[in-house]
Amino acid sequence: MKIEGPLVSGKFVDRPNRFITLVEVDGEIVRSHLPDPGRLKELLIPDAELWVRPAPEGSERKTKYSTVMVRHEGQLISLVSALPNRFVLESLQAKKLPMFENYQLVQPEITHGNHRFDFLLDDKNENPFYLEVKSVTFVDKGLAKFPDAVTDRGARHAKALAELVNRGKGAGILFVCQRPDANRFEPMWDRDPTFAHALLNAKNNGVKVWCITTNINKNEMTYKTEIPVNLEPPE
Repeated sequence: MKIEGPLVSGKFVDRPNRFITLVEVDGEIVRSHLPDPGRLKELLIPDAELWVRPAPEGSERKTKYSTVMVRHEGQLISLVSALPNRFVLESLQAKKLPMFENYQLVQPEITHGNHRFDFLLDDKNENPFYLEVKSVTFVDKGLAKFPDAVTDRGARHAKALAELVNRGKGAGILFVCQRPDANRFEPMWDRDPTFAHALLNAKNNGVKVWCITTNINKNEMTYKTEIPVNLEPPE
């Protein structure tokens, strides 16, 4: 999947709120929209190399830039939490995700009851399958974790997907790691035990759970591999 450019290099200065980064670009401190509301404490450190996208000419936005990527320990990591949805959509259309080779995309953004899910698929028997996609940026020594900030919405989605399975539908959650260096996945029990319990309960009720890693550069995001998922609470 192509990443929209052009991207401009800058240095992280500060984060006055969840959605704003102050970035030094060509010696000037500018306000840049941050499209990932997670904590990102381990990534947004002083003088971290950021890649930002200038706002379109004539735009009436309050911010001059959008923060797109950070370089951390030598590798680029996407900070656009909506990017995995675009990536999964294109990958489903092109049949580039091995775990979905026997599924057909019906439509993105499907409403069911009080919930909106990212995708509706058909399985090989033409049964409906509801898929939710979650963005992962936190990795520590190869271990990817989600969420890095409490997500009530994520817990509600996990519970709703479990209910769908109990009614005879198919459902799954795909965690997309927006970096290549993870080799296994766990929920972040200490940060959001409510979500972690909801995810484990969903899996125990038949909701499928996957995690994949991606390769990222300034021009594109590509599929790397599927990694093992462990949802059991720590002892």
